[in-house]
Amino acid sequence: MNPPLLSLYFDGNCPFCAAEMKRLRHWDTHARLGFIDIADPAFDASEQGLDLHAMNLQLHGRLANGDILVGLDTMLAAYTLAGKLWVVLPLRIKALRPLLSMLYRQFALKRYAFSRLMGYKQVPDCAEDVCRSRHPFLGN
Repeated sequence: MNPPLLSLYFDGNCPFCAAEMKRLRHWDTHARLGFIDIADPAFDASEQGLDLHAMNLQLHGRLANGDILVGLDTMLAAYTLAGKLWVVLPLRIKALRPLLSMLYRQFALKRYAFSRLMGYKQVPDCAEDVCRSRHPFLGN
């Protein structure tokens, strides 16, 4: 089996994040994506040459050539590789990128609260106090 073209480092304790990764896995019929849960206690960001705090602030991805993508660039690459470019088409509009990037960073910081507001169920084995202990800087 070939290595993924893009490995996504996501917060598996975040209900919204987990649901989106599940959706991407379903759409990724050519196995171009890899999924790495940074909330897994066995995950060590330093082994990847990355910083866990930074990874919790925005979605990160690693291309097969080793390049790191962050935030909107990661999302654009992931949905494109999964054959769903239309989902992230606004991200390709250069004039919108600064605004969308700012909105994304705010969403990422408050992703647990937004998950609740959007009706996503809590991830099993992730009581809020446990999630907060792993990600204490996340807002409500």
